[in-house]
Amino acid sequence: MNGNFRFVKPTEKDRTEFISMSADFYASDAVMAPVPTSFHENAFDELMRSERYVSCYFFIYEEKTAGFALIAKSYSREAGGTVIWVDELYLKPEYRGKGAATHFFRFLEQNVPAARYRLEVEEDNMRARKLYESKGYRYLPYLQMIKGS
Repeated sequence: MNGNFRFVKPTEKDRTEFISMSADFYASDAVMAPVPTSFHENAFDELMRSERYVSCYFFIYEEKTAGFALIAKSYSREAGGTVIWVDELYLKPEYRGKGAATHFFRFLEQNVPAARYRLEVEEDNMRARKLYESKGYRYLPYLQMIKGS
């Protein structure tokens, strides 16, 4: 499977697939808590409306959807330009450990230029941490704070 993944942006016909995978992602240990179904629907609506804030790539293998990555965009003076957040990366169980994420990170850096690439990872997700470290990601010494959802 390793070299056979391709990455495409979803279209309106992919709504059900996106919402299903998104719900699976938010039911996993990769996130702190599930979110309401309306949040998945709102995310897809935003993807179809514009790419100003967020974009998505489906991972395709043998014409089947294997997963997705949701990319958020921001600007950082500290980084000196655009920051691309890999906000979500989800692979269906049967495609995990096959090299899809490695190929995706290469694709992302070649096709979505940025001053910085950033992501979050759960502290106990050692498999993901090892993968991200192997791709050159390092830990930031910041604590993050939020207000709201």
